[in-house]
Amino acid sequence: MADPSLVEFKGRYYLFPSVSGGFWYSDDLIGWEFHATPELPVYDYAPDVQEIDGHLVFCASLVRGTCDFYRTADPLSGVWERIPGSFAFFDPCLFQDDDGRVYLYWGSSGKKPVMGQELDRETFRPIGEPVEIVRGQPKVHGWERFGTDWDPSAQAKVQTLIQGDTYMEGAWMTKHDGVFYLQYSSTGTQINTYSDGYYTARSPLGPFDYSPYSPFSSNPAGFFTAAGHGATVQDRHGNWWHTATMRISKRHMFERRIGLWPAGFDEDGVLFCNQEFADYPLHMPDGPADPWSLTAREMLLSWRRPVAASSSHPKHPATLAVEEDVRTCWVPATSAPGQWISVELAEGSTVSSIQINVADHDVKPPRHDRSATGKTLIWRRHIDLGEPPVEVLVEGSLDAVTWETLYDSRATSLSRTHLFVELDSPRVLRHVRVTGFAQPYGSTFAVSGLRVFGQGDGTPPAAVFPTAHRVGPMNADIRWQAIAGADGYNVRYGLAADKLYHSWLVRDAHELDLASLNTGHEYWVAVDSFNANGITRGTPVQVAAEPSERTLTWTR
Repeated sequence: MADPSLVEFKGRYYLFPSVSGGFWYSDDLIGWEFHATPELPVYDYAPDVQEIDGHLVFCASLVRGTCDFYRTADPLSGVWERIPGSFAFFDPCLFQDDDGRVYLYWGSSGKKPVMGQELDRETFRPIGEPVEIVRGQPKVHGWERFGTDWDPSAQAKVQTLIQGDTYMEGAWMTKHDGVFYLQYSSTGTQINTYSDGYYTARSPLGPFDYSPYSPFSSNPAGFFTAAGHGATVQDRHGNWWHTATMRISKRHMFERRIGLWPAGFDEDGVLFCNQEFADYPLHMPDGPADPWSLTAREMLLSWRRPVAASSSHPKHPATLAVEEDVRTCWVPATSAPGQWISVELAEGSTVSSIQINVADHDVKPPRHDRSATGKTLIWRRHIDLGEPPVEVLVEGSLDAVTWETLYDSRATSLSRTHLFVELDSPRVLRHVRVTGFAQPYGSTFAVSGLRVFGQGDGTPPAAVFPTAHRVGPMNADIRWQAIAGADGYNVRYGLAADKLYHSWLVRDAHELDLASLNTGHEYWVAVDSFNANGITRGTPVQVAAEPSERTLTWTR
């Protein structure tokens, strides 16, 4: 799943991702149900769905031909009115302004800009001429540079469609307090730095001004990385949320998932997204909430803790399940059912929840009739709407002898490869074990993440006091002393000491080449230390201009 379009419509939330066979709906943004839509072009990428004149309107991407529109007053009825389109577009976003006028934004290219155009609100035919909205500027926007960790010299060694210095796509429009926020993604969906930035304007077609607070959505490090090509939506309580694409891109460039985070606008109209500890569990509020109050209440207890397993493949040891990298996994030496892996937690650990990420290690779906699957871009796709089993038993123990069942998917109708088990009440455990039984298409049970969350029985690490220097127009060198007992560090940065809206999780290092900066702007940075016992906030410091030859040309 990727490229999510998320809207609230008639009291319910609807999520449309790329090439998925349908959509998901929810009453609370927590529990989601799938609904197949054979009446829609489900093999087209980057679908958009918006409420227009009391209807939900759907469109999706095509390279050539015409992109049609589909309209319904009841998405679950299966009745969609087809409205013939008049031209092809990619990564569309429809938007209806307060005066009822409708606009379309689109674009996905390394060379072409994101475009915008007014459409007739009934026929969706173009009105006037298309307008160029924004182009990529990787020479002044560090986060638009293509490369792992925003390092152009570290080009990702995966399949790519990049045909230029950067990639611009994934438009999404939000209007707030009379200001139009045109959001877009860069640099590439297969890179850990895939992020969302934005421009603002006082009219739907601009002119637009770049926000130096971009990227407002980015997640370059952690168990799951990337946070680009998404949607910003307000829930029924008035809280803002941002959903975006997260990367695996191991078996295929388009192996991806979807994340959801608190978002909002500050008193100066700055759009932000709280992605601190972006892949930790957060508590969904049942009323209006401060988006910064939702940051990690449970800590990770399993990172690099001792592990045991029924068996292990020589190239996929059990330690990979607790290394905090969704792109690596433990694989048993046999595909026989009943293979297990366990992690030993620190003494006195109180467990609240467990996340088990089953990896697509050797999944081989059955062959299918390619002529019936449709074709988008240059890849064939086949959507299997069946639910092959993902049978997992989760157990806990104090002594690794007597085990209690915490969750057994064989006793439910759920079949999930990214399973989240929230305990009825937190409890002290020393061991957590996961056993796999039937897996999709008879594949081998493999685990990319055995992640246990809760509270340790110790103290958080000491505070961090970093040094920070600008070493280039778009780079800063951040360093700090290693802190005893720290599992890692969360680097927060932004354009003011009280606007540290960006974050970057660091493990196994006490320095960071911060390469996502915008030229001509001063930055502030703070480094938080953390472990299984909690987080110790760091004090913000201003990024100093380094008196070196590399920075003499930098001006503001």
